[in-house]
Amino acid sequence: MKATGIVRRIDDLGRVVIPKEIRRTMRIREGDPLEIYTQADGEVIFKKYSPVGELGADSKQYADVLARTTGQAAVICDRDRVVAAAGMPKKDIVGKRISPMLESYMERRSGFTLGTDKDNIVVSEEMPREVAVMSPIIGAGDILGAVVLLCDDKKKTPGVVDVKLTQVAAGFMSKQMEE
Repeated sequence: MKATGIVRRIDDLGRVVIPKEIRRTMRIREGDPLEIYTQADGEVIFKKYSPVGELGADSKQYADVLARTTGQAAVICDRDRVVAAAGMPKKDIVGKRISPMLESYMERRSGFTLGTDKDNIVVSEEMPREVAVMSPIIGAGDILGAVVLLCDDKKKTPGVVDVKLTQVAAGFMSKQMEE
C-alpha cells in the first residue's frame, strides 16, 4: 500500500474527508460508491466499488458472445477500467484505464458510433484501439460503464445491427446489476 503522508481526523459524525489529490488520482467522484474493508492488523481500506466488475464471469461471457456474433473485438468497462474483453488478447486491455474521451461520452449518457460522430476515440490510451460503437450502461439513473465494439483493421463503418447489439448488451447488464 502506498503511503500518502496525509493525515485526516474523523469528525463528530464519523466522517473522514478523502483528500482532493487522492480523489483526482483515483477518479473518485461525488456520489461514487466505496467498499470499506478491515484487516486483522487494524487497517481500514477504502476501495472503489464497481457494479460492472461484480458481474465478473457474466461480463466476460457477454463480451465473448458479442465478439463472436459481430466478428469484432468487444470490451466491457466500468467508469474507470476495462473489466472484460473478447476477440483480442485480454492481457493487452483488461485492467487498463479507459481514455478520457470514452469517459466523456459515458458521462454525457450518449452512445458513440464511428462515422456518425465527429470524434475518433480510443478505449484506452495504454492500448490505442479505436472504438467503433459504444453504448453506456445506465442503472438506477447512474452511469455504471459501457459496452464497446472495437474497430478492426479495415475500419468499416459499424452497421445498425452493431449499434443495437451494444445497446441490448448495455441494457441487459444494467438489469443484471439491478437484481
